[in-house]
Amino acid sequence: MFELMVESSFDAAHQLRKYEGPCERLHGHSWKVQVFLEGNRLDKLGLMVDFKKLKAILQKILRDFDHHNLNSVKYFKKINPTSENVAQVIYKEFAKQIKKHKVKLSKVTVWESSSTYASYSE
Repeated sequence: MFELMVESSFDAAHQLRKYEGPCERLHGHSWKVQVFLEGNRLDKLGLMVDFKKLKAILQKILRDFDHHNLNSVKYFKKINPTSENVAQVIYKEFAKQIKKHKVKLSKVTVWESSSTYASYSE
């Protein structure tokens, strides 16, 4: 089994609705996102999926988040833009985009800081 990982980042603000504490106030992060895929097939070049394609998919998804208040982004109108929910949204959007490739999206990890992250997988 092979595993691939691509990483990117975005800057965005958010506030956690009904949170009792400072995170209820608007604040920002430099978020890091890691997408992990696995598979057991390689193409004739010896690639599972070209990193360039994977990075392009991730960048397209992150455009909706970068330099925005996440609370105003369509995905987070009804749910809090927590790291957990951000990871789940990115996972589901990436899964839609990667369907044509014969690989499994194993997890998405979202780092809110250098010492805290949340991952989502199915």
